[in-house]
Amino acid sequence: MTVYYGIMGAAFAAVIAACGSAPQQGADTPPPAPSAEGRATLDTATSNLVPPGYGALRQDEIAIRFTFPAMQVRVLPLDESVIRLLAPDSYRALRDLHEGQKDAIAVMAQRHNLRRPSLWYISYFGLEPEARFSPMEVLITAGGRDFRPLELIPLTSGFGEQRLRQRETHSAIFVFDGAIDVSQPLTVTVEGEQNGSWGSTLRNIERERSRARSRAAAEGKP
Repeated sequence: MTVYYGIMGAAFAAVIAACGSAPQQGADTPPPAPSAEGRATLDTATSNLVPPGYGALRQDEIAIRFTFPAMQVRVLPLDESVIRLLAPDSYRALRDLHEGQKDAIAVMAQRHNLRRPSLWYISYFGLEPEARFSPMEVLITAGGRDFRPLELIPLTSGFGEQRLRQRETHSAIFVFDGAIDVSQPLTVTVEGEQNGSWGSTLRNIERERSRARSRAAAEGKP
C-alpha cells in the first residue's frame, strides 16, 4: 500500500498544533486564517451545507474517540458539510488543513480513480513513555461495506515511525473511498476497537445545522 509523506512548512505547523492537540485538552483554536472561508467553494445551497462562519460546535463534539492504555485517538471527518458546523476558528483550521494538502490529495484521487475521496483527520496522543500505533489498522464500516484507508498524508514529522512518546501527538489525513456517507450512521474501528457513536453525533450535528441556518438567516445569508 502506498503511503505519501508530505513536507509540512513552518506556517502549516501552527494549524497542526491546534488541530492535533491532545484529545482531553479540547484545544480547538488555531491562529486566525481569514482566507479559509473564501476558499470554501462548495455550493451553500446544497441541503447539508450552511454558510461558513455560523457554526458553534467544538472539535471534540464531532470527534470519534478511542482510549487505549498507552494512547488516545481522535477521528474527525473533513467533510465540508460537517466541519462548517464548527466554531469559525476550528472550521478555518480544518479547512486550511485540507487546502494545504489539496495537490497531494488530487494525485491520490487520480491514482485510485476517485472523483471525490473521503478525507479523515486522525490524531494519536501518547499516554505512556513508549506507545506504538498502527495507522493502517483503521476501518470504517458504512452502508454495509468496510472501507480501509487507501493512502495517508502524515502531518507531523516522525509519523512513519509509528511510535509516540508520552504527551506527544502524531496526526495524518487519511484518504478513503468516496462512497463513505458521513450523513448516515457508521462505525469506526481503530486497532481492533469499535466505536459506533457517530449515529448519536449526527443528531447533535443536525441540531447545530438548524441553529446555524437560523443564525445565517438572521443576518440575511442564504
